[in-house]
Amino acid sequence: MSDHILPGQKKPKLIVVVAFDRGDDGELFTAYGPTDQQSEERATRTAKGLSGQHVGVLAWSRDADPLLGDYGPPTVLFVSGEVPDME
Repeated sequence: MSDHILPGQKKPKLIVVVAFDRGDDGELFTAYGPTDQQSEERATRTAKGLSGQHVGVLAWSRDADPLLGDYGPPTVLFVSGEVPDME
């Protein structure tokens, strides 16, 4: 755990929404984002709103401390349609 997080203070989170479309070659490409979101709830709302406009939409989060390069595993918040595998 990071030393600069005070007791009772939440660990910072990276919360992202990204949408995909297919190119003429059939490959998925990023059509929207990735964009940082303020909360998991907002990311889910944004992703749901984009889901009717794109081939695939993904919202995910992970604990993150970029200053230390410390990142937790990603948690999928919302997925719709075709999205690439998360690596």
